[in-house]
Formats: sequence, structure tokens, C-alpha cells
Amino acid sequence: MIDKKLTQHLADLSKINFTDEELEKITVQMGDIINLMDKVKEIDSNNPTYTIDAVNYSDLRADEVAESSPNEDILKNSKETKENSFVVPKVV
Repeated sequence: MIDKKLTQHLADLSKINFTDEELEKITVQMGDIINLMDKVKEIDSNNPTYTIDAVNYSDLRADEVAESSPNEDILKNSKETKENSFVVPKVV
């Protein structure tokens, strides 16, 4: 399906230069990617037999507005605060 000639043509269009070894390697890799995508196309996504999301959303608690804790209580264990915020060491 994909050969060195096609890979070289795509590289030329993309203005990418490959050595002969790199061209051979990228040709194999592109062929592997195309083969993988052909297999992915075979998956029937209209009628999945499995589910990735195993959460039953009806079992979750309701999202209700509640009173928050006072800022003073939240900040009382901090070593240093500034303008109602925690002060932490600078990390680079």
C-alpha cells in the first residue's frame, strides 16, 4: 500500500528531508499506522457490546448548592496567608 516512492513524495510535499535509512524506517512506520487504522475501521461503533463508562449516573448524589466553610476556618492552619489565600514557596 505504501512504498518508499510514496513516502518520498509526501516528504517532498512536506519539505522534510530524510536519509535513505530514515526513509526506509518511516515507510515501515507509516505502513504500520495505516494497517492499524484499517483494523480500527472494522470496529462496529454503532452497536457497542461493551461500555467504557461504568458509572451509573442515577446513583450519584444530587448536585446541590450548600453553604461553604468560612475563610477563617480554612486558612487557620496555614503558616502564611495573603489576601485570603495560602502563601506557598515558589517552585521552579
